[in-house]
Amino acid sequence: MAAAVAASQAALFKSPFQSLDSCDEQKSVKFRSTFHGSRRISKAARWSRHLLAGQQHRISCSVNAPSPAQAPPLPKGAECYGVFCVIYDLKEEEKPKSWKKKLVRVAVSGAAGTISNHLLFKIASGEVFGPDQPVALNLLGSERSKEALEGVAMELEDSLYPLLREVIIGIDPYEVFRDAEWALLIGAKPRGPGMERADLLDINGQIFAAQGKALNEVASSNVKVVVVGNPCNTNALICMKNAPRIPNKNFHALTRLDENRAKCQLALKAGVFYDNVSNVTIWGNHSTTQVPDFLNAKINGRPVKEVITDHKWLEEQFTPTVQTRGGVLIKKWGRSSAASTAVSIVDAMKSLVQPTPPGDWFSSGVYAAGNPYGIDGDLVFSLPCRSKGDGDYEIVPGLHIDKYLYERIKKSEDELIAERKCVAHLIGEENGFCDLPGGDTMLPGEQ
Repeated sequence: MAAAVAASQAALFKSPFQSLDSCDEQKSVKFRSTFHGSRRISKAARWSRHLLAGQQHRISCSVNAPSPAQAPPLPKGAECYGVFCVIYDLKEEEKPKSWKKKLVRVAVSGAAGTISNHLLFKIASGEVFGPDQPVALNLLGSERSKEALEGVAMELEDSLYPLLREVIIGIDPYEVFRDAEWALLIGAKPRGPGMERADLLDINGQIFAAQGKALNEVASSNVKVVVVGNPCNTNALICMKNAPRIPNKNFHALTRLDENRAKCQLALKAGVFYDNVSNVTIWGNHSTTQVPDFLNAKINGRPVKEVITDHKWLEEQFTPTVQTRGGVLIKKWGRSSAASTAVSIVDAMKSLVQPTPPGDWFSSGVYAAGNPYGIDGDLVFSLPCRSKGDGDYEIVPGLHIDKYLYERIKKSEDELIAERKCVAHLIGEENGFCDLPGGDTMLPGEQ
């Protein structure tokens, strides 16, 4: 028996282009030999222990396996090794229960970066879609990050997540975004020394215009898109304008980290735990013009201004603390907030796949068309939203806007209108020009 298992294990790691004479015909093993710019990693390979557990689960190989001379050449720069090239055909009764549900396919750009290094493992563990929902991860990198992408894939394999059925890695968005039901667009060029914000808008705007076109062509027609790469509001607008096949409502700019930071500060000031803080809204742009709303927020169901009577702190310290939190973190730690950003992405996704608690809402940068607050409808603007848990959402009406809030919301709106003019050439508009109001505002975390 030991010899049979050893022989089967040896066959498992053979090159897909070698003859496989030693296998019997109990079960077929298929080897993927073409990649088209991406690499597919089957979760089924992890179930080799199940297949090797006894004689009734012997592995056998395809009778007509190609010889080395017959093997088709791999695309330039691609290589196949180990279980990354193996896909098993399991009998129906051998499939884990979680495999019986339809896969949710999640595409992630910037997949070799530090944010993704935290995020991917949360998605693979079931933290977003639940403990019985299998997922596939499509990971997009760049020419420079190909080796790192392989390392990410290896770590995902070694983590043995039972829900992670498949991983695809590649550098071509037209391959990696294929059939994606969620697209988490994290990769973007950081702002370098001496770079004007207008330059950053143009450079990253071109990235998101290209990715929007790829999503439009190959992703699911109902794909949910969360843009994280900065400037995320305007990048989301650019991506949306270049993907007319996808509903405008499906595009989000991540402002959930700002909401989480606001909740933290209110909880600390009130001396309560975070989960006692609700109804927090981030209005506007994900920049230092963002408006964390304490007027409509609640602590233990009571208005914040009733619980925190230091209104001077609310008006003069709370807002700038939230706006500049990212920069302070960089000064303390020497790098930007990756782990908390990953957590906020998970929170943002869960807010769309789980019903919003009654009476509460969450913040997301969404397309503002038809909004009840008089905001320019052709912007991606952070607004209060609620969801039934079906992936859709509605903008929550009826929040009170006083003079303090209105002035600050208007400033953020004006900034987004100016950003839109800067990228007119990327969204099909003419006569664009760059004249950002109030100087060159920073993104959270910029120095």
